[in-house]
Amino acid sequence: MEQKLEVAIRFLTGWLNTNVLTVSTGVQWACVAGTFLLAAAIWGGLGRRFSQWVAENVSNVLAGAILRALIGLGNVVGFLILVQVCVAVFHSLGESPRVLEAASNLAVAWIIIRLLTSIMPNRALAKGVEVSVWGVAALSVFGLLEPITTFLEGLSFSVGEASFNALGAIKGLAMAALLLQIASLASRFTVHRIETIKGLTPSLRVLMGKAVRVALYTAAILFAMSSVGIDLTSLAIFSSALGVGIGFGLKTIFSNYVAGIILLMDNSIKPGDTIEVGTVYGVVRAMQGRYASVLTRDGKEYLIPNELLISGEVINWTYSDSNVRLKIPVGIAYDSDVEKALELLGESVKSVRRVLKTPTPSPQLSGFGDSSVDLELRVWIADADQGVANVRSEILLNIWKLFHENDIEFPFPQRDVLLKADSKLAVTLDRDGD
Repeated sequence: MEQKLEVAIRFLTGWLNTNVLTVSTGVQWACVAGTFLLAAAIWGGLGRRFSQWVAENVSNVLAGAILRALIGLGNVVGFLILVQVCVAVFHSLGESPRVLEAASNLAVAWIIIRLLTSIMPNRALAKGVEVSVWGVAALSVFGLLEPITTFLEGLSFSVGEASFNALGAIKGLAMAALLLQIASLASRFTVHRIETIKGLTPSLRVLMGKAVRVALYTAAILFAMSSVGIDLTSLAIFSSALGVGIGFGLKTIFSNYVAGIILLMDNSIKPGDTIEVGTVYGVVRAMQGRYASVLTRDGKEYLIPNELLISGEVINWTYSDSNVRLKIPVGIAYDSDVEKALELLGESVKSVRRVLKTPTPSPQLSGFGDSSVDLELRVWIADADQGVANVRSEILLNIWKLFHENDIEFPFPQRDVLLKADSKLAVTLDRDGD
């Protein structure tokens, strides 16, 4: 290892003496730095003006994105032009402008790399790819790529029975990043295509989208590991043993994931359904691998584990039909006109917009209570996701107004007390004025 380091240090010292620590190369490096700063200063003001013009005059999204990418490269183009002027000057003086030509080639490489990575949705990853690829190009231009790769190949290490070198590990990481980005783009495109297919239920679309993502990402990771030289057979044996141990510790989590797959397959609960689980009543916003997101009318979002939706009692208000019947009990006094009260119950829903005309509202006499004649109004609505308490409240308010306008009395609890003849309880009537 020490011998390899000594060789690397000698090579680096020789390269610096040849390419940096000479008068000619020093002047060229100064020209590179000066032209870069000058191009940045010139393009600073022009670039802002062009960007403002594009924002005000270009309405097409694609054209605007392309123009903004080109504006972002304006300082590099200016640097390239100024460097070419310096190259011409050095040629006229009979000097070899190796550094300037290398800087020119790197500027061209940077322009190409930026244009190619502009289509990547993940800007952080795109920036990493830009820097990495341009760094490799810079090493190649200055003749450092081959010595560095040879040095990295000599740095080997072992993990169990598998042996790796530093260069292979770097290539594997780069391959993994590239493949994961390709898998991300492919999964987004595929999921978008799945969402446009007619005839698929929302839950089936979610299930197919998740399956595509898992398959693509798994294939990308396995291919990257194989490219590094990892034996996938030994990995399978290890993962099987590890999976058994993890399975016992994470049984609840895995059961939730399995329950989520079952829910997506049997289509019993899907995004957009109005469900009731215990005291939770709301609309299913999303079906995730481990839980379902349910948004209630008061703005609370409950994350209900999928296992609970499988094993517990769930009321799906919109499972096969969006129509829902509401029962509104009403009591009237015994001396009130029952037929008139039933008629008024029917009129109370005419001004309620959310009550359906078909099936028609049905006022009924449901029984005789201790203190009241029990009536019941049955109505249908088709938008339970918008709440049922608000509809019930509006109907009850109309009933209150109509009953008071037509002298229909609401009952209150009454008790009859019977005193037997032989009772020892004395009753005294106290009248005012007597």
